[in-house]
Amino acid sequence: MAALRAVARAAERGVIVRRVVAALAAFACVPVLVAALAAFPRVPLLAAALAAFVSAPGFAAAPAVPGSPAPAAPQLLLNLDQFDASKKVVLLPNGEHLAYIDMGDPKGLPVVLIHGYTDNARDWVPLIPYLNKHYRLIVVDLRGHGRSDKPECCYAKIDFAYDVKLLLDSLHIQKADIVGHSLGSMISQVLAEQWPQRVRKLILIASTGGPRPGTVPKKPEYDFAAEIRKLQEPIDPDSPFMIEWWASPTPVNEEFIRRQRRDAANIPLAVWLAVLEQGANPADLQSTLPKLKAPTLLIWGSKDPIMEEEVRQSLRAALPAAKVKIFEGLGHNPFWEEPEAVAKAINGFLDAP
Repeated sequence: MAALRAVARAAERGVIVRRVVAALAAFACVPVLVAALAAFPRVPLLAAALAAFVSAPGFAAAPAVPGSPAPAAPQLLLNLDQFDASKKVVLLPNGEHLAYIDMGDPKGLPVVLIHGYTDNARDWVPLIPYLNKHYRLIVVDLRGHGRSDKPECCYAKIDFAYDVKLLLDSLHIQKADIVGHSLGSMISQVLAEQWPQRVRKLILIASTGGPRPGTVPKKPEYDFAAEIRKLQEPIDPDSPFMIEWWASPTPVNEEFIRRQRRDAANIPLAVWLAVLEQGANPADLQSTLPKLKAPTLLIWGSKDPIMEEEVRQSLRAALPAAKVKIFEGLGHNPFWEEPEAVAKAINGFLDAP
């Protein structure tokens, strides 16, 4: 036990090991190990140490409990290579090249999908097959991400939102439903506030209302922003931080996550930091939320470690007419973990009168 605690303490400023603890709990011969690791909720995923533990003499898997199969990641129903290859690039009037995918029913209801920080259009691959077939899906790579331009500036929420507005102009789409995730949800808020005539309905996944005026923001359980500021180039896609950045409390397709980490590692560090400081800062959201009038659905996973209850409540309070759907046991990316269930909520909201 003392040795295990020493290993845990040595990994200061690490990442959460809930997944390690859960995996080790399946081994009946190591309850002491599980208890020791559980006592340190912020140590890294020490792959080498774990490999040593599981290869040690006497470390054997307990028999499977009848009727309790290990949970499996949802199967991806889209080919990742074909999806990535289907991107188009348009030159916007502001000089930026924006990559996007236009798929589904070309005459259908336009639905714009806006991904989160350090993700790209592939963010939506787990969800798309479960969305109703009569939608015309416009799936964007935000500036600084994916195949879109990565300029020296500018990465405020209004810059991202204006890009999306210009993309709608170029596609001759006058009005659309907007679905945004995390950073994409904040961009979606700004789009609906500044150009309300362009937004029919709004869905905000893993979103925030920011801190209430006059309050001191609560220190997060895990300070991702502080860890991002410590990054150095070249960014290692398989580092403990990057693994935790894409962690989920339930299984997600490993190849999908591997590609997400790889593409994020290829984003210039200057862009990571610019988006963090300019676009991902929620401090200014409260002042403009009264302008948001579109019918809105708010979706969260109950175990989201980034958008904690305080900032969820600030958004619910600012949008009292919004519908709310909480997915129990899911994390920051609920549409990766249970895409069919999340799609059912999205379809029902968008198709409702």
